[in-house]
Amino acid sequence: MTKECKQQFTLRISQANSTELVVILYEMLLCYLDEAEEALKTEDAQGLKEAARKARGCLNELLASLHMEYEPAPNLKKLYMFCLRRLANAEIKKDASAPGEIRRIVKPLHDAYRQIAAQNKQGPVMNNSQAVYAGLTYGRNTLTENMADQGANRGMLI
Repeated sequence: MTKECKQQFTLRISQANSTELVVILYEMLLCYLDEAEEALKTEDAQGLKEAARKARGCLNELLASLHMEYEPAPNLKKLYMFCLRRLANAEIKKDASAPGEIRRIVKPLHDAYRQIAAQNKQGPVMNNSQAVYAGLTYGRNTLTENMADQGANRGMLI
């Protein structure tokens, strides 16, 4: 994942509500699956190991965020566990079909959560983060970010 992509995910996470966080996790997982697929094509064992580790982290976070008392959670758990097994299979046996198979499972879930996120009107999960505003500058078609409220009370409130 590029530095710019990481910065964009970090910015989105700081401004996201609970449903948007799930959408972001799915998007990160899809990026890591792309990296794993590329590593398998180029036979880059270290790149595959790193991409699989990061994708596994996303899947584990999705598993940890499930509320098992609600109906879709047990089925989602089964899907996530299957994806973890396929990811391990890709890493151990160098199975090039596994990232695509995982993507076919994750992409519809991502699309569904993105639609749900549009309906969720809750505020950001991170209450005490900086506000970031983006707008066009005087330069030619350049985008700049301005940080607002850079007071001393950033971060966690005690």
